Amino acid sequence: EFDAKDERYRALQDAKQARNLWPTWWKGHFRVGKVHAALDEHEKAIKSFERAFALDPTKTEIQAALDESRIVLHRQSQVDYLDPRLYTKTIREVLNELQQKFGTDPETVRNYHRLIEENDPSGADVWKGHQYELGDVDVEQDYEQAAKYFAKAASQGNAEGMYNLARLTDRGLGVKKDHSLALRLLEQAAEQPLEHSILKGCPNVGVAEAEHALGVRYFEGISVRKNLSVAVYWYQRATDHGSAMAANNLGSMYLDGLAVDKNLKKGEELLALAARREDPVAMLTLAEILLNKNDFQMAKIWYDRACESGNVVAQQNRDEFTQKLEALQQRSSIELDGIKTVNNYINLLQAKISPSVVSECSYMKDYNTLKEYANRGSIIARQLCAALDHFAKALNMLLHYDSFTEEQEETFIHELSQCYRIETIVAQIPCAMNKRVSEVIKQVLDRCIIESKSVASQIDEDVRLCYAALHLNSDQLIDQFLGPCKQKYPKSIYFFLISGVANGFLRRPEDGLYNINCGLEIEPDNYELLYHRAVLLRHIRNDMDEAIKAYQTFLRVAPKDHRKIPEAYYEMAICYMHGYTLDVAMDAIIKLYREGKEAEKLQLPCFLPYKSENIAFIKPLVDMMGLEQNTESVPVNKRKQRLTDPHKVEVIQKHREWEGKTLQEKYNRGHTVISTSIKPRIKQQTANSLVGLKLITLRELNPTKDQVYNGYVLTVTIIEEAYSWTPSIHLVIEDENFDCERMLIYGFPEEHGEYLIGKMYTIGSKMHVINPYLRIGAADRKPTVRVDDFSSIVMQSESERILNMCRCCYKANASKVATLTQHLLNGSGLCRERCRCAYLESSRLTPTRILAPIVELSCSTRQ
Repeated sequence: EFDAKDERYRALQDAKQARNLWPTWWKGHFRVGKVHAALDEHEKAIKSFERAFALDPTKTEIQAALDESRIVLHRQSQVDYLDPRLYTKTIREVLNELQQKFGTDPETVRNYHRLIEENDPSGADVWKGHQYELGDVDVEQDYEQAAKYFAKAASQGNAEGMYNLARLTDRGLGVKKDHSLALRLLEQAAEQPLEHSILKGCPNVGVAEAEHALGVRYFEGISVRKNLSVAVYWYQRATDHGSAMAANNLGSMYLDGLAVDKNLKKGEELLALAARREDPVAMLTLAEILLNKNDFQMAKIWYDRACESGNVVAQQNRDEFTQKLEALQQRSSIELDGIKTVNNYINLLQAKISPSVVSECSYMKDYNTLKEYANRGSIIARQLCAALDHFAKALNMLLHYDSFTEEQEETFIHELSQCYRIETIVAQIPCAMNKRVSEVIKQVLDRCIIESKSVASQIDEDVRLCYAALHLNSDQLIDQFLGPCKQKYPKSIYFFLISGVANGFLRRPEDGLYNINCGLEIEPDNYELLYHRAVLLRHIRNDMDEAIKAYQTFLRVAPKDHRKIPEAYYEMAICYMHGYTLDVAMDAIIKLYREGKEAEKLQLPCFLPYKSENIAFIKPLVDMMGLEQNTESVPVNKRKQRLTDPHKVEVIQKHREWEGKTLQEKYNRGHTVISTSIKPRIKQQTANSLVGLKLITLRELNPTKDQVYNGYVLTVTIIEEAYSWTPSIHLVIEDENFDCERMLIYGFPEEHGEYLIGKMYTIGSKMHVINPYLRIGAADRKPTVRVDDFSSIVMQSESERILNMCRCCYKANASKVATLTQHLLNGSGLCRERCRCAYLESSRLTPTRILAPIVELSCSTRQ
């Protein structure tokens, strides 16, 4: 609220007046941004800082202010102050919480840290750093001391020390605030080994956390060039290495179609993975998704879990959620199906626009195929090959030279700019090279700004083009940056093209259209400009007939294998959907849909299978008219759908790695696997009576809570073999929903172990588990179905067993039947060659690896 007496508002008015008097002076925009930041208006501050930075990218003070506002805005947008994981707790409170949840004795933890001082001094330094950061018994909170211990650990190569020092450096706690130094520390932490150097089999804490933090920095553009594709790369790495927050962020990007192809199924799977890893934000989002899918039981379960986890937003809105749930439960099945269809359609329409999309295609590997098509006369293939030639020269320079001379820098910029001029999509810069490419471009741009001023030159034009192409994710910055570029190089269509695209992303289609038209005055038949002109006219929505004519112009000019030809047909259909009533537009929509499908057949192999989000809007109408061929319903293979579930993949891979080590012990006398078990907080036992037991599934077991489900019975199928029984039998089980979890069986006579794994607990066998216990591991915090009372397992009859189950897709009657270890050694027990290859890849096992004479001492703690 405006306060006339507040000096900050007077300062803001003065700064704006100075900016308006001299709009091309960077300091005017910078001062406006500083005042907005002081007023906690960081979104406005970022816009002013980006304008200032575009006018003079050489000023480090602008980058520092921009970094700070982006960090603050990210924390505010993520509602960090409501995230229970970020509440400050003392060491004593943390240990007491662990004892309450998992039965971990606080004194045992303290004794462990005392013991590791000799064997792992850097780990001991990290522990001391945490004591000083959080406060502990006889230790007062002292950020400066915490930073010293984290720095000491970091200097010894400790990833956790690097990560925690980066956290403190980012916030200026105990050390000078320095976002660039924090970035370097995070990069160093992310480069460390994934496995702990001493505790074999245990993750190296700090690596996944740093990878997630790097994803956030590239997503927001903090101390780095904003690049959503690189953010996806880091989020995926962190997710693969166990990060819950990264899985949540990546899942949200897939739901929104932000820098990735929109994929609701994959987004939901990633959110479920994050929720299983105790992310309270993911729990709430997952509950809302399940509610929209009419899965009321699981929606309520996950909403309750979000509340229990401390999600303040969920707690505040519980009554509203309950009312919505109860209202939907009163609806008929027909009404619910209609609501679900509408919600799905709305979700498809809500894809967010981003200039960079992670491509599953590497155009470099398609070079030879493209060359063949080019020789047959394909203009598009010839252009792609030419762009790849320039791009390859640029990348080869990075590979061959650790540092560039000025002349080499300019050669690199020229090759990269030529690639962008010919075809931008092939310039897929590897993430490992991303930072160096940005640094080279910035160095050359700074040099050109200082040396050339207003003088035009080829290198200045080239580097500006590279800078603009790489910063498309920062729409405001690029919009401001391109103004002087267009003035300085009025005959370059590329600056007008990028400006048109950037304004489209900024939801300013009129401004974008003006720039595209300026480019067309220079090159009237440039089909890239013609396509974007049509797109912008469609977004303006003033005259859909004009937009349709613009698409038709593009179709007349562009080569038939241009990658946007099918999309043009589909977007024309969208124009009819928005511009006409359905009864008038239907014939045109069907015709354009068919033409788009025919155009897909003319696409180059590298663009197939063709992807278009517009098909999702058009195809329901075509299906409704019954005009699509082969419209008979195909049964949904739920098992096949679940094969790519990230949690299932993780469970199976970890199991196979564990059993691989067991086989190494069996075939290698020098290899030893030491397995230990930590006593559980509670003990599972069978029921006195089977009467009244209720059925329960794996998804109903809370993966964040250590709990015995008394009065319930869990029915599952064994889908992975066991090869050891000391101190427990390790299995992977699957329920009727094709959800899976690991299972550990204790309490059996040890002399029966070999018989049990060879004859009873075999792949394909089905069992009932009475009073199942979902044990949360004290060491790895991962859920496991644990059986302590051997009599609580009731095996189903042999007739219920899935015979010859494939070790990859888990179908019955695999063509080959495996003996105890054959399927690990040669892939037998698999139903087809594709499954054999996938199995060996997922297991990360080959006969060489299993039988190689490796002497290794590994430690794996099982719960």
